[in-house]
Amino acid sequence: MANTTKNKPDAPLSRRHFLRTSAAAGLGAALAGNVLSGGFLDGLPQSAPAAAKPSPDDLRVAVIGCGAQGRVLIESMLRIPGIRIAAVADIWNYSRTYSTNYLRRYGHAVNVYEDYRELLAKEKDLQAAVVATPDWVHAEQANACLRAGLHVYCEKEMANTLDRARSMVQTARETGRLLQIGHQRRSNPRYIHAIERLIREKELLGRVTVAYAQWNRAKADLLGWPERYVIDQATLDRYGYGSMTEFRNWRLFKKFGGGPMVDLGSHQIDLFGWVFGANPKSVVSSGGIDFYKGWEWYDNVMAIYEFDTPAGTSRAFYQVQTTTQHGGFYETFMGENGSLVISEIPERGNWAMREPHAPEWDSLAKAGLLQSEAAPIRKAASKNIYVDVRVTAEAGRWPLPVELAKPAHQPHLENFFDAVRHGTPLTCPAELAYESCVAVIRANEGVKARRVMEFRPEQFKA
Repeated sequence: MANTTKNKPDAPLSRRHFLRTSAAAGLGAALAGNVLSGGFLDGLPQSAPAAAKPSPDDLRVAVIGCGAQGRVLIESMLRIPGIRIAAVADIWNYSRTYSTNYLRRYGHAVNVYEDYRELLAKEKDLQAAVVATPDWVHAEQANACLRAGLHVYCEKEMANTLDRARSMVQTARETGRLLQIGHQRRSNPRYIHAIERLIREKELLGRVTVAYAQWNRAKADLLGWPERYVIDQATLDRYGYGSMTEFRNWRLFKKFGGGPMVDLGSHQIDLFGWVFGANPKSVVSSGGIDFYKGWEWYDNVMAIYEFDTPAGTSRAFYQVQTTTQHGGFYETFMGENGSLVISEIPERGNWAMREPHAPEWDSLAKAGLLQSEAAPIRKAASKNIYVDVRVTAEAGRWPLPVELAKPAHQPHLENFFDAVRHGTPLTCPAELAYESCVAVIRANEGVKARRVMEFRPEQFKA
C-alpha cells in the first residue's frame, strides 16, 4: 500500500485508502469497517462456522500475532471442532480490536494482551499457542511458550537467522513439547497424494531429474496504516521497531525478515527436498534490489539447487519476482516418464503429463490415483480425499483426483492439534523445517557472495 505523502515514508494513510488497499485485512476488507468503529462484524464469510458452546474437553489456545497471517490461522481454527481461542496478543491495537471482535462474534471469550509475556504470565490453563508474528521474534516467543509448557504452532519462516531457528529446535527437545512449523503444504491432501503416492510410491515420473517452482507477485506499494491507529514511538521502540514503516513492512528489512526468497521461497523449496528425498548439496543464486527503493532485501531472486539423489544428480530452479504476477505460483516436477504440475490454487496446476514412451497410466486411473485423459472425475481415491467435480481432463493432461475442500492452512492446524490430543506425528516438526530454513537463507547469502554456496550435511542438523 502506498503512503499518501511522497518522500515521507512514515506518513499515515487515510482510513479509506487503508481499507481499500491493505493486504493486512486477511479475512476480507469488507469486515474491517465495523472493527475500526468498535462494533461487531457484519458480512462474515458465509462458509464460516456457527459459534460453538465451550466444552471441558476443548483445547485452550492462545494466538500471538493477529496480523494478516494470524487472522488467516484464526479463521481456520474456528472451523476445527474442540478448539477454544482463549487469549490473543498483538502490539498493534488495530489487530487486537479486529481479531477480538471477530472471535467474540463466534462465541470465543477472549482475553486480550499487548505483550505476549503478560499473556503467558496470566493465562495458566492453556494447552497450546499459535505464533504468527514477524520472523525475527518467532524464536523468542516460541521458546517462551515451550518453556511455559505449551505446544506451539509457529508460522514459517522459523526465524531470519539460523542461530534463532536452531534454538527453537533445541528448546522443543529440552521441554518435550511439540513444535509444528507452518509449511502447510506438508498436510495438504493434494500434495501428499502427488508426492507420496504418485511420485515416490508409484514412481509415476520415473527418475525425477528437474524441478521448477516460482512465486511471482505484481508491483505493490508499501503497506500503510490508518492515522487513528498509529503506534506511538515509545511503544515502537520498546518492541524494536524504528517507525511505523518498519513495523508494517517488516518483511523488507534485514533485522526483521528474510525478504521474498525466505518469505515465499521457503514454502516451495521445502518441496524440492520432499520430492528428492535429500537436502541440496549446493545453490547458486542471482538477485538484487532492482526495482524498489528503500528495500533492504532483494526484490527478486533466481536460484539453482543441485541435489545428490540415489539415482544421480538432479537440479531445481526457483524464482521469486515482485514486479510481475505472470504465472503466479506453482511447482513442477519433471522426470523421464512425465511431469507433474501442482499448486495450492488448483487453477494454476493440478495435473500430470505422460511422456509417449512411458509405461501406461490407465491402471493408475482405474485405481483412482489419476484421472483419465478422456473422462471427468467421478470418484475420490479414498474417503479422506476431496474431489473437485468441476475439473475435466485436458488433452495430454491427467488431472489429479484430489481437491482440498478446506482453507489451505486448516489441515496443517488439524495435524498439529491431533498431535497434541492423540500423539499423531507432526507433518512438519521443527527439525524438518530447519532444513528448508538452511536452504533459503544460504540462497540469500549466495546472492551477496556471487558464488556457488556449498552445503555440508551437518549444516542441516540443528
